[in-house]
Amino acid sequence: MRRALSLFPLVYRSRRRRRSLPRLLTCIVTFTCNARCVMCDSWRKESADDLDVDEYADIFAQLPPMDAVRLTGGEPFVRRDLPRIARLVQERLRPFVLHVTTNGFLTRRIVQFCEQRDKTTPLQLLISVDGFGERHNEIRGQDTAWRRTTETLAALVPRREALRLRVAVNQTVVDPQGLEHYRRLRDWLAPMGVRNQVVLAYNASATYSTQSEQVVGSQIGRFKPYGDFTPAQLATLLDEVERDTANLPLPERIAKRYYLRGLRERLLGSEREPLNPPCAALSTHLRLFPNGDVPTCQFNTQIAGNLRRQRFAELWASDAAKAQRSWVNRCAGCWAECEVVPSAIYSGGILRGFTARRSPPAARGAPAPGTPGWSTG
Repeated sequence: MRRALSLFPLVYRSRRRRRSLPRLLTCIVTFTCNARCVMCDSWRKESADDLDVDEYADIFAQLPPMDAVRLTGGEPFVRRDLPRIARLVQERLRPFVLHVTTNGFLTRRIVQFCEQRDKTTPLQLLISVDGFGERHNEIRGQDTAWRRTTETLAALVPRREALRLRVAVNQTVVDPQGLEHYRRLRDWLAPMGVRNQVVLAYNASATYSTQSEQVVGSQIGRFKPYGDFTPAQLATLLDEVERDTANLPLPERIAKRYYLRGLRERLLGSEREPLNPPCAALSTHLRLFPNGDVPTCQFNTQIAGNLRRQRFAELWASDAAKAQRSWVNRCAGCWAECEVVPSAIYSGGILRGFTARRSPPAARGAPAPGTPGWSTG
């Protein structure tokens, strides 16, 4: 708990010291995936030219130290060399925490990773579970998804302390059934002491699309969900998830309630102007694609350059990077948790969002409260 609380001032101090350099790295090590999720096209994308370990070693040697590094996919554990990539992250980037997301299918490989890794850096493992039992199989497009994922949880949860590991479940809600399955998963996970981290699936993401290069809307934080929800269904889901945040450690509670408040403002309307923190994309937050491309953000995959072909210092100061930062500054915003929470933390907006008086929506062109369909985009 003390370690988690200390990250807010550490992040803030490091932001002030080195404002122009990245402090968070989201590293997509492959788009290849062994799931066939209904809400994601990552498994349809080509990923035949992924960076190798030597290339990662060279790239990481050029980057500044990071507050946190996220290794993700696709499914990162389909790469047999993921342990070597993770070790390079710890040696070269020295993050306070290493974060790995997984669908949990490859139990033996995941357990070996947790056992054999360098445990001087805490590991946060986020395992995707989108429904209870057969419903999870349907969403993940694999008949064995539930069995394999729960085997991974059973193998790791009792050993968390020994492995210096935090395990959480990530539930992506894709339709109104998600509330029922949220309750079932929450009650099933509670005796294990495992948190159910809920996100609402949006209907489009340039990063995981096989077609779109840019899917950001022209209105503040536009968000159109993947599934069709009534306002009452959304309100019930958001109310219940927010009540359950009372059991979270303070930093996680603040971050989750910030995300949920932004969803509520966009999906259900508000007399307040929607939360919309200054974006950290291509400044404090660096994304790296499997082939070395540096995209603008999750919703705009126009690239600032490629770290396989360019040195980081050259790319970071390039005209292409400056042009994309200019686009970020003009962007109306998004509301994907993995983008807005880092932006809110590094800008300080996550604290100001709960203390500052906010002007009415019309003051800065936000949509009227309760606008039909004002919801992920």
